[in-house]
Amino acid sequence: MSGFVGVVVSDPWLQSQFTQVELRTLKSRFLSIRSQSSRVTVGDLPAVFAKLKAFSELFSEDEVKAILGESLKDSDEEIDFESFLRAYLNLQARATAKSGGSKNPSSFLKATTTTFHHTINESEKASYVAHINSYLGEDPFLKKYLPLDPSTNALFDLVKDGVLLCKLINVAVPGTIDERAINTKSVLNPWERNENHTLCLNSAKAIGCTVVNIGTQDLIEARPHLLLGLISQIIKIQLLADLSLKKTPQLVELVEDSKDVEELIGLPPEKLLLKWMNFHLKKAGYEKQVTNFSSDVKDGAAYAYLLNALAPEHSGPACLDTKDPTERANMVLEQAEKLDCKRYLTPTDIVEGSPNLNLAFVAQIFQHRNGLSVDSKKMSFAEMMTDDPQTSREERCFRLWINSLGIATYVNNVFEDVRNGWVLLEVLDKVSPGSVNWKQATKPPIKMPFRKVENCNQVIEIGKELNFSLVNVAGNDIVQGNKKLLLAYLWQLMRFTMLQLLKNLRSHSQGREGKEIKDADILNWANKKVKRAGRTSQMESFKDKNLSTGIFFLELLSAVEPRVVNWSLVTKGETDEDKKLNATYIISVARKLGCSIFLLPEDIIEVNQKMILTLTASIMYWSLQQPADESESTMVEDDTPDASSAASVDGETETDLANEVSNLAVDNTSSENLSSQVEEKDS
Repeated sequence: MSGFVGVVVSDPWLQSQFTQVELRTLKSRFLSIRSQSSRVTVGDLPAVFAKLKAFSELFSEDEVKAILGESLKDSDEEIDFESFLRAYLNLQARATAKSGGSKNPSSFLKATTTTFHHTINESEKASYVAHINSYLGEDPFLKKYLPLDPSTNALFDLVKDGVLLCKLINVAVPGTIDERAINTKSVLNPWERNENHTLCLNSAKAIGCTVVNIGTQDLIEARPHLLLGLISQIIKIQLLADLSLKKTPQLVELVEDSKDVEELIGLPPEKLLLKWMNFHLKKAGYEKQVTNFSSDVKDGAAYAYLLNALAPEHSGPACLDTKDPTERANMVLEQAEKLDCKRYLTPTDIVEGSPNLNLAFVAQIFQHRNGLSVDSKKMSFAEMMTDDPQTSREERCFRLWINSLGIATYVNNVFEDVRNGWVLLEVLDKVSPGSVNWKQATKPPIKMPFRKVENCNQVIEIGKELNFSLVNVAGNDIVQGNKKLLLAYLWQLMRFTMLQLLKNLRSHSQGREGKEIKDADILNWANKKVKRAGRTSQMESFKDKNLSTGIFFLELLSAVEPRVVNWSLVTKGETDEDKKLNATYIISVARKLGCSIFLLPEDIIEVNQKMILTLTASIMYWSLQQPADESESTMVEDDTPDASSAASVDGETETDLANEVSNLAVDNTSSENLSSQVEEKDS
């Protein structure tokens, strides 16, 4: 299984638009055409695409020809496989628009930008513009362009250089982007503009946005539907930032019993917001249950009761007595403004049930007055539920990585959301296509506990096939939420994916099957790259404490792309503050270059071996995709010094890791028994 070689496309964005199953199918069609006439031309495409199931019911061959002819004029022009894929995506966009929208529509609530639906909601656009004007109006660089007029296309014109979106991400999650890495000249060249957009997209993924179907070219061209989808996600993350027990421990008041706190931790922010709203509505005497931010709030009554409970000094019976929904909605907004909730929606938006804007409105009310008290008993229990800093950072890293893969399920909390096994099966199918037997899997919601165990047993079995260290580990360990074991499994899964990507890329570039890539190969490549650039620093291992200064990674980034590091901004890394500055800059520069990474500055400063490996591997992956001389592609083939012990994460060999995972599971009697039962069943 670990020897699988997928279809590799040189453009990472283009690669991300397809599953391996789709790529293999389309590659087969492409090669079939080429085998018949030794070349593939634009004129060959209509007949092929018209027969595909995705298009056959929507377009005739002539219609396909007309659509492709809009961008591909010469029917005799020869095209390569990547052009073939882009033509397919173009036709897919038209098919989606014709059929009335995507199966996964862009939604503020679902946190996704995987859509080709081109309808622009002017009310939402005006709301987002108002938000931008409010939060970025005093920004030193942007204030000369703000405020924007929502009735014009000024927003779309301004985002073309990438600065606005980068700044908006920093408003949503402060410190995500080191603003020293943003190109902020008055006039940017194409390279600098592309760097900003690459930095934006990789940083958006790093705060939890799903940007599977959007690339830098979409931002450069300022495609309105994709931009508004991305902006809505960024704003949503900002507005819902306090909807967690970590940020607002008072949320424990929403549950009756301390045992329900675990369930509270696993709730997505928008569901937590609904739970908070219903908590106050019930106390205020509102008899209905609000289950959404659309039809259930259209008449404004729920808002009237909510504001009356939270801010009785600003509300009164008049709002409840009025019979006209529009008039009531207007009164609700007037009351909310007295709480300093900025008016981003109109009475019409409430009456028409705009889900995005109503969610934003309720989130604003929560931010300004949540009406929760402090229950010392429940608060102490909530504090016990929080993880140590490193566990929290690793959970965050794996959660963002999983969501970046574009699987169907969005993960809000790794420790809770993977316990039924389904998410892990989705990830395994994405990174190792064909490994999952879906006939033996059960999709949520799952009522029968043994079905969850079956899912997780398959997760463990696939892990063993991929050579993960899982001695004495059973599916029930995942079902029970063993955090250490889950982190160990996810780390091995992420590491497998990285090494597989590197192996596939090298095999593709050399036209032959390459040897397995190991941690030591990555270490060796990085040191050689820095040395060949004339630098003197080196990395002894992925836990080398000297890495905390950040100098090595800045030299590595400069070695793979000399112009990307501004050395006048680099410190010597001697003090804690200087190390923090360097670490923050490293992450932004790597993302600006094109690396998709999810670590935090603390991971570099504290030299977290796992995160250091992911950073190095990501830079290596980017570098190997660039045009280079032959020595570049063979650097990792050279004789590697005996670095296996130095390169091993946490200083462990494979046997050590197996023993550690075994020890984690051996305390759990039920896990051990279940494991033996599974082994007996298999034998």
